Amino acid sequence: MNNRTALLLQTFKKKIMILDGAMGTMIQRHKLTEADFRTASLKDHPKSLKGNNDLLSLSRPDIIEQIHAAYFDAGADIVETNTFSSTSIAQEDYDLAGLAYELNIASAQIAKKVAMAYSQKNPDKPRFIAGAIGPTNRTASISPDVNDPGFRAITFDQLAEAYREQVKGLLDGGVDILLVETIFDTLNAKAAIYAILEVYEERGLPLAPEEGGIPIMISGTITDASGRTLSGQTTEAFLISLSHAPLLSIGLNCALGAKELRPYLKVLSEKAPFYISAYPNAGLPNEFGQYDQDDMEMASQVEVFLKEGLINVLGGCCGTTPDHIRALAKVAEKYSPRKLYVEKDLIEE
Repeated sequence: MNNRTALLLQTFKKKIMILDGAMGTMIQRHKLTEADFRTASLKDHPKSLKGNNDLLSLSRPDIIEQIHAAYFDAGADIVETNTFSSTSIAQEDYDLAGLAYELNIASAQIAKKVAMAYSQKNPDKPRFIAGAIGPTNRTASISPDVNDPGFRAITFDQLAEAYREQVKGLLDGGVDILLVETIFDTLNAKAAIYAILEVYEERGLPLAPEEGGIPIMISGTITDASGRTLSGQTTEAFLISLSHAPLLSIGLNCALGAKELRPYLKVLSEKAPFYISAYPNAGLPNEFGQYDQDDMEMASQVEVFLKEGLINVLGGCCGTTPDHIRALAKVAEKYSPRKLYVEKDLIEE
């Protein structure tokens, strides 16, 4: 078995794993200008690049490195690569589709460098890298045109091809985990999983993490109090739709705060044969789109489902900072991770 994978699986059994917080929230603190997003080769690029945060892995790797270090200092066991929008599909908005592979490999290498430095500094607390695979800005299940419900802006094959390129870059950069996250459309996620398994087969990699494969984590997004994804699935339907894959974990992130997320985590915890992850927002956004929940309030809300033994991985999404992660790590130390659910044998007497 891959030594890093073996160490990761051992660590999962011992404790609640702490994931990092929001990359975008931390980038915003730097008050960057258009020039910060331009490399020498993009000096004369005709489109504005400001806001293309993934591009900072090439233009300002120092900032991305600092953010990873800040989350490790706060107690994170796992940080995500700066690749949420590093597919050719998402980069088309900036006419940079051709940079997708380069963005992924560069971002993974930055995160790996920081993780290895912290692991060497404290071998008793190994640090890991999750390759962040976002949902793209297109959906395979819903028409963007209300006048043409049958229209789709993207096909399954197009999504799979883009994800395939991203996965190759992340693996070549040295990630320990592949994290398909913020899933609002399960069909998009299925395309990502299909692409991952294809790349594993091409490279002769085992599928199951127990056999040495690079672990796959999945995290969906419940969009409102109805408990459904944007494409209309309930939490249990979301779980069932993806349970065919050799997952390390399944969970929820974004859209809701910890308090609102709890009932849906409970569904996953009761049903899933995988580890459970949760990285909620810092509460719900205010009228200006800002997140007001401080670190102690968030930790207090999270502690409810820690007490109930619902999760194995805990982190933060929109609005969270190293202060939030530090508070979550501190409260998580008091609790044991959720035990893997084992389905009871239904044998007729």
